[in-house]
Amino acid sequence: MATVLMVGTRKGLWIGRSDDDRREWDFTGPHFDMEEVYSCLIDTRGERPRLLAGASSSWLGPQVRRSDDLGATWQETPGSVRFPEAHDASVERIWQLVPGTEAGVVWAGTEPGAVWRSADAGETFALVEGLWNHPHRTQWDAGYGGQAFHTVLPHPSDPGSVTAAISTGGVYQSADGGTTWAPRNAGIKAEFMPGEVQYPEFGQCVHKVARHPSRPERMFLQNHGGVYRSEDHGASWHSIADGLPSDFGFPVVVHPHDADTVYVFPLGQAWARYPVDARPLVWRSHDAGDSWEPLGKGLPEQLWVGVMRDAMCTDAHPSAGVYVGARNGAVWASADSGESWQQVVANLPDVMCVRAAAV
Repeated sequence: MATVLMVGTRKGLWIGRSDDDRREWDFTGPHFDMEEVYSCLIDTRGERPRLLAGASSSWLGPQVRRSDDLGATWQETPGSVRFPEAHDASVERIWQLVPGTEAGVVWAGTEPGAVWRSADAGETFALVEGLWNHPHRTQWDAGYGGQAFHTVLPHPSDPGSVTAAISTGGVYQSADGGTTWAPRNAGIKAEFMPGEVQYPEFGQCVHKVARHPSRPERMFLQNHGGVYRSEDHGASWHSIADGLPSDFGFPVVVHPHDADTVYVFPLGQAWARYPVDARPLVWRSHDAGDSWEPLGKGLPEQLWVGVMRDAMCTDAHPSAGVYVGARNGAVWASADSGESWQQVVANLPDVMCVRAAAV
């Protein structure tokens, strides 16, 4: 069985190939040279895997590119994610591409904050008007990296249920396929707000949300300041940051086979966006965040850059792979659920997203 690793950077996309041992890697790239690639997807639901990449070209603007031959050739879809003419808005970046619950459905999240749905495996997308027209939208601010729907989580068994998160607006959820949406931020702190309003209905700077398909009512969230778990599908959130060196970071990733195992990559704080003490460590919990352990065997002794919200992922091999990409252009991989790491590629541009799959 082969393994495919997509690495999106601020100056193109690289694609790695390996076998199921994941020790030796061959990379091709850059695909889409000098284009920002903030989102990737390896869609394995069809007869053959389809690669999707959200690329921003200074000439063509943002678009979703697709390949059905693992990156040997690509089809361009200019304007596939574009606001209708009646809307006074333009897509700047495509921050998220994820498979939907139904066959052929792909969801996208963009900057400015909007969610999109494709029914043809990512060839065309339609704006989810219900969220764009939400009364809160005009009050969503832009985070330090922009105003982006960076998380879209379709429910694994209910096509009508989808959860999305934006910086800085918080978590929103729909139970009717995107027609109506409600905020789901109870218990999430907005530390940059005055003390008496630090737990608002919306306005939190959520960085990422994840969940395991076998237990969809449980969700994990990395906030601008805080790491949280929900056991009631986002209706309420509770801190699980005790035991971590910092509650600031960007990614949160669940183990592909174990709903109790979750990974985060803490950074110093908002003003020190590199690992605590510049020592890069992936932190893992085997009990849904009640306790944590550091994993660093094979990672460098020092790292003075951060890991972005979509620059950590897993694959679905029996011995799960975990992947981390940093803003110094390096990507590390673990073929044993994080116990040990090896650098698989280096000296790329800023890594913005990594996605891996067994194909």
